[in-house]
Amino acid sequence: MTEEMSRVQRNAQTSRKQPKKNSSKAKRYAKYTSLTLATLGVVGALGGAGVFAYYASSAPKITNSALVGTSQTQLLDADGNVFYTTGSKREMAKQSEIPKEMRMAVVSIEDRRFYKHHGVDPRRILGAAFANFTGSSLGLQGGSTLTQQLIKLTAFSTAASDQTIKRKAQEAWLALKLEKEYSKNQILTLYMNKVYMGNGVYGMKTAAEYYFGKDLKNLSTPQMALLAGLPQSPSGYDPYVNPKGAKARRDEVLEAMAQNNVITQAQAKKYMALPVTDGLMTTHPSSSTQDEEAKVDDAYIMSTLAEIKKLGYDVNKDGLTVQTNLNQKVQDRAYAIGNTADYVNWKDDDMQVGMTVTDPNNGKVIAQLGGRNLTALQGTNRATNTVRSSGSTAKPIVDYGPAVENLGWSTNHLVLDTPYTYPGTNIQPNDWDHKFMGSMTMRNALAQSRNLPAIRTLQEVGYTKSLEFLKKLGIDIPANEMVGSSAIGINVSTEQEAAAYAAFANGGTYYKPQYISKVTEQSGVVKDYKAEGSTAMKSSTAFMLTNMMKSVITDSYAKMINTNAYSQAGKTGVVGYEDGADVPDGAAHDTWFTGFTKSASISVWTGYDKPNEPGHYLAEGEEQYVALHAYKALMDYVMSGGDDGSDWTMPDTVRQVTVNGIKEYQVVGADVANEKTIGGTGAVSTTRTPTVQREQQTVQQSVAPVESSTEQPASETPTSSSESSAEERSTSSSQVESSASHSESQPASSSSNAPSSSASSTQPASSSSAPATRESSR
Repeated sequence: MTEEMSRVQRNAQTSRKQPKKNSSKAKRYAKYTSLTLATLGVVGALGGAGVFAYYASSAPKITNSALVGTSQTQLLDADGNVFYTTGSKREMAKQSEIPKEMRMAVVSIEDRRFYKHHGVDPRRILGAAFANFTGSSLGLQGGSTLTQQLIKLTAFSTAASDQTIKRKAQEAWLALKLEKEYSKNQILTLYMNKVYMGNGVYGMKTAAEYYFGKDLKNLSTPQMALLAGLPQSPSGYDPYVNPKGAKARRDEVLEAMAQNNVITQAQAKKYMALPVTDGLMTTHPSSSTQDEEAKVDDAYIMSTLAEIKKLGYDVNKDGLTVQTNLNQKVQDRAYAIGNTADYVNWKDDDMQVGMTVTDPNNGKVIAQLGGRNLTALQGTNRATNTVRSSGSTAKPIVDYGPAVENLGWSTNHLVLDTPYTYPGTNIQPNDWDHKFMGSMTMRNALAQSRNLPAIRTLQEVGYTKSLEFLKKLGIDIPANEMVGSSAIGINVSTEQEAAAYAAFANGGTYYKPQYISKVTEQSGVVKDYKAEGSTAMKSSTAFMLTNMMKSVITDSYAKMINTNAYSQAGKTGVVGYEDGADVPDGAAHDTWFTGFTKSASISVWTGYDKPNEPGHYLAEGEEQYVALHAYKALMDYVMSGGDDGSDWTMPDTVRQVTVNGIKEYQVVGADVANEKTIGGTGAVSTTRTPTVQREQQTVQQSVAPVESSTEQPASETPTSSSESSAEERSTSSSQVESSASHSESQPASSSSNAPSSSASSTQPASSSSAPATRESSR
């Protein structure tokens, strides 16, 4: 504010130095301007006083306990129990414990006229108004005194939506009242005990101990200056994270202290020459008990804090009470699954997991696990961060869902598993076994996770329609990133997949993952956040894809998780290494399972943060079934509470037909007469293709990917499997189109509506690089 006032004064001085020939004209303007301002001032004063009084009458009450308390934010679970509180580190300082130099450092940088005004400083308000008029970023907040800042920390939020004239009027009124009830030093002490200092620390006494291992009275002048400057931006001026920014801020405080005659200019210059890290603590005490307990909810806490930030709040300053959708019992079970050997046989301590559980009926995230064996809080959340392909779990949402939605395909629509060449290239993607199943139903192609039918389906649907389908499911992929190989793998997280698959579970409605249901501000204002769903697909599409994915669980190797206790559907995924990698045959670096009932949608990823390191692979067999076992352990627990586990009811937009004793489904109104299906045009003599023991997907990048705008089916080069060798059909790793060849192992079965299963997978953002892979989906 001082700088702004100085500019005003300099401008005034400059205007007085104008040539005399302009003085007459200037006087006339000044006269008219003064008269106008006087008139407006009278009117504004009368009206403004009334408005101010009206707003002040509804100001919240400020109690001593509220002034003493911190602006900590509490997170409550769905039952109203507190499971996390921000800033647990705080020790109150007595007024006598705060050195005068420390007080003056704060006053110098925050409110130089603190000891002269009565809670509201007209000069600061004028400076803020000038800043607003000139377009400065100072805005309404620039006029706040230290007393007003204390009021703000006690009763209001920092959300942009709360920066209103009404709020500022109430803040000013309460500041004036506070100065009548407390002395200046009492107010300053309250402020210094309440302010957030970064790294979970509240109050300057606690900050002195945390950053320098000292009492306030033992701090050096530059150390006091560093602490005095932190409240403006605790994270931006964090000396551990941003020492350059911290030094600039500390030096700014030292300069302000010199201008305020707290120290001399010579002293300021001397102190500025010292490194900001001088005396800084390098280690801190071990985590508190609350921190240890917070490990259980760590991923959920991170996701909730991120959502609060998106709402415009500052969790460290606004003192919020946040009602979340966390089901603590489900969360405890998820943590136990990931961190004990009671439910899953983890290969080693380095093997990791990401898991998200949502309610399909409203999008509420009820549990989330971001990793195993945490050594630090709020690090990598593997449930929300991923940089590698989802593999075959993409097929229902990238290929077959859009085909049913836009082309009206039946579940027994015939697709080709024959050699294929990406248009404009000589690249031929393949499955792990380098075999071709020929003509097969869409149901079987999905269940067995055959790659070539999926790739052809995406080409027939068109990239635009697929992208639209994905976007309606909350997965927004840039058009230039949609290529031919996207049919068999896209980059998603367990949070995204759980929410996307939930739309199949509830009949076609997408709900954005929601962690928060209600926020109560310090002032008592309550804001409710209701679930808002949007139509993602037709009910016919949701039902038919669900029915197809039920086959994955009943007929493939995923039958190990099948149960008669509830109806479920889902998709498996295994992402393998590229041929030639120094790993055992059939090894994978990721496994997935995303499945759902009417009551819960669960997505699980397992793998390693650094899959290229020795031993960081999942051997073929049980190590690749961990995601399935983790899913089953959690879904069994969720459904044990009596949630709806009934089967899905066929909507009237779907017609059931029986072909060779098998129930298949058609979209009512679709042109099934001209559709190539078993039992229709182009019918074949069998209803099932022999299942394959393993389906592998080779992720490959094309030197000339298919144009993302392509809408027509790609040209193909069909040949019989006997006419081309495996070597001729395989794709060179140097020619890759970001494409993956998928595969899955599935026991043969003929007793259910659909055979076999599929798989694929993604990996967390914590990994520095994704391996060149051959993705296997099961």
